[in-house]
Amino acid sequence: MLKGGALRRATALVAGGALLLTGVALLVLPGPGLLLVLAGLLVLSREFPGVRRYVDPVRVRALRAADESVASPLRLAASVLAGVGLLAAGVTWGLLPRLPFGGWATGTGLIVSGLVLLLLLLWSLHRARQARPAPTPATSRSRRHGPRGRRS
Repeated sequence: MLKGGALRRATALVAGGALLLTGVALLVLPGPGLLLVLAGLLVLSREFPGVRRYVDPVRVRALRAADESVASPLRLAASVLAGVGLLAAGVTWGLLPRLPFGGWATGTGLIVSGLVLLLLLLWSLHRARQARPAPTPATSRSRRHGPRGRRS
């Protein structure tokens, strides 16, 4: 029987390892790989201090990738289409067991990947919008009317 500390370490190892391995797989598959790698490292670093040195470099790259994913309307649209495509593929694979690797096991994996991608896109979009300063009445007026308040 595992004691409290050993059970917590084992749980962190399994959960963090699963997130890390899923993230590594999603680096080459469609999905938010770097963010899941970061999540896995964060879970592991709580119980395994040696992992902490990898967190900051991955955090910088993951947040930069998240910002870039919503930086332009074209990238955002492509990412949303990829997420919707994963959802559609998951339903297709679930309903058509004759497809290669067909069935709900594969379909559920694709659906979960699509949902995770769309949720992380929403988070990235929310984060990017919060990072932009809100226009003040003076700056919005100067954009419309020029620097002296006259229409340009």
